[in-house]
Amino acid sequence: MSQRASSTRSRRRFDSIEQSAYLNLWRTYDLLKSFEDRLFGQHDLSAQQYNTLRLLKAVHPTRVPTQELASRLISRAPDMTRLLDRLEARGLIDRERLPGNRRVVEIGIAAAGLELLETLAAEVRECHKHQLGHMSPDDLAALNALLDRCRAPHEPPDSHWPATT
Repeated sequence: MSQRASSTRSRRRFDSIEQSAYLNLWRTYDLLKSFEDRLFGQHDLSAQQYNTLRLLKAVHPTRVPTQELASRLISRAPDMTRLLDRLEARGLIDRERLPGNRRVVEIGIAAAGLELLETLAAEVRECHKHQLGHMSPDDLAALNALLDRCRAPHEPPDSHWPATT
């Protein structure tokens, strides 16, 4: 690293320790996300589409109403309908309107979606190892506990996201 870059790095200032921690989280997320973006991009998927398929596999063979599925995603999907349209166009999911309430659409994973998840399973495990495999199990447990504490006061009461500790 050049002396100038080193000097700029050591002079970096933040408005608060909270800002420093938040920006550190954001930078870390961005770096780690690039690995999964490459992986999922090879299969013409986004991380949200992959997450959607995983959630549907977890309830298979039953279905989930669209709104409930959206609430279980790791990050909010600004256009859930478009995300589902793309998965359905590829034959990875199917949708069914309830006869008693046409406004409710239930989503299920199709056989092709299950096959794609099976194809991706080893690659996703390797991706996670590449992202975080350099950390010890104790460090990862401590990181999970800290992230749970960061999120806890902001998590909605009906959150489906489990604490890791």
